[in-house]
Amino acid sequence: MKKAQNNYVFIDGQNLNLGTQYMGWKLDFKKFRIYLREKYGIETAYYFIGFVEGNSELYKALQLDGYVLVFKPTFRNNQGTVKGNCDAELVLQAMIDLNNYDKAVIVTGDGDFYCLVQHLRKNGKLHCVLAPNRVKCSHLLNMAAGNQIAFMDDLKQRLEYQKGGLK
Repeated sequence: MKKAQNNYVFIDGQNLNLGTQYMGWKLDFKKFRIYLREKYGIETAYYFIGFVEGNSELYKALQLDGYVLVFKPTFRNNQGTVKGNCDAELVLQAMIDLNNYDKAVIVTGDGDFYCLVQHLRKNGKLHCVLAPNRVKCSHLLNMAAGNQIAFMDDLKQRLEYQKGGLK
């Protein structure tokens, strides 16, 4: 009998959102959560996101779909752009939980996660990096993941949000 997997996913929310939009589609988060469970044996799905006042419906929907939200306070820079980089929070959570999961999936295309991916891989804890798209994926991240990287480029039909359609 096959042992049940206890894998965790650590999602760079901003990178995931911008990465799929760059490819011309909007991700259905409910479908994505099911995909993560079925494909990678994900039990716990952390979603790292900057907290923006007024987005409570989005946060509630993500939680109902099975994501554990980890917020970072945001601020507006001089150009009025909202900033709330969650990279450090994602790395810290992955290390805090290191002994709680069998394998980790890191969802990002950001090269800032090079050292985390390299460490997880070296210690046999990396299932894979799941990059939102091949075009914008960091070369450093790709190198760190080696053959343990997958891309969401071909998942549009399976995971795209369909307004008013069946989910």
